[in-house]
Amino acid sequence: MATVGYIRVSTDKQNTDGQKLSILNYVNDHLKGGVDDWIEVKASTRKSAEKRKLDELKEILRRGDTLVVAELSRLARSVGQIAILVDGLVNDGIRVITIKEGMELNGKRDMKTKVMLTMFSLFAEIERDLVSERTKEGLKRARAEGKLLGRPKGTTSSKLDGREGEIKGYLAKGVNLANVARIFDVSWSTMKHFVTSRRLAG
Repeated sequence: MATVGYIRVSTDKQNTDGQKLSILNYVNDHLKGGVDDWIEVKASTRKSAEKRKLDELKEILRRGDTLVVAELSRLARSVGQIAILVDGLVNDGIRVITIKEGMELNGKRDMKTKVMLTMFSLFAEIERDLVSERTKEGLKRARAEGKLLGRPKGTTSSKLDGREGEIKGYLAKGVNLANVARIFDVSWSTMKHFVTSRRLAG
């Protein structure tokens, strides 16, 4: 039975020393042993499970092994993702320890584990509801303010996307379309279509 430490930082500018020290101290004090294997990742939680080496983690872990992480947020970016991952690990008989939260799931479907996983599922559902509610409120507010939602019908992506403000500024100052097109190094027809489709004139 092995003890595996999982460490993740979001960028190359961050280092893993703090998480590693936290895990080593915990394992030494509470598990009376060492860390048999490490998985160190430099990737945002927005990256795929493959990029975060979660698939590799699942390959390494065997029934009876212990996974130790400094905190839950190192594993995933939402309660829903954490619930799915932890539930899968417990089903595989993996003991999961998160130091910051003081959580320990022993890899068995005992009452404590069931309660914890139920709580995760409940929080995940609340999280989804809150996101949905915020989205609905945002759309409702945007409609009330008369904002156009989404890209106008019939428009396609353009190399000029993101520069609408600059283009609108030139037009407001009286720069003609041909000169605006030259400034942005596109043809007159491209600029004309972009201005019309994004409703930048007027």
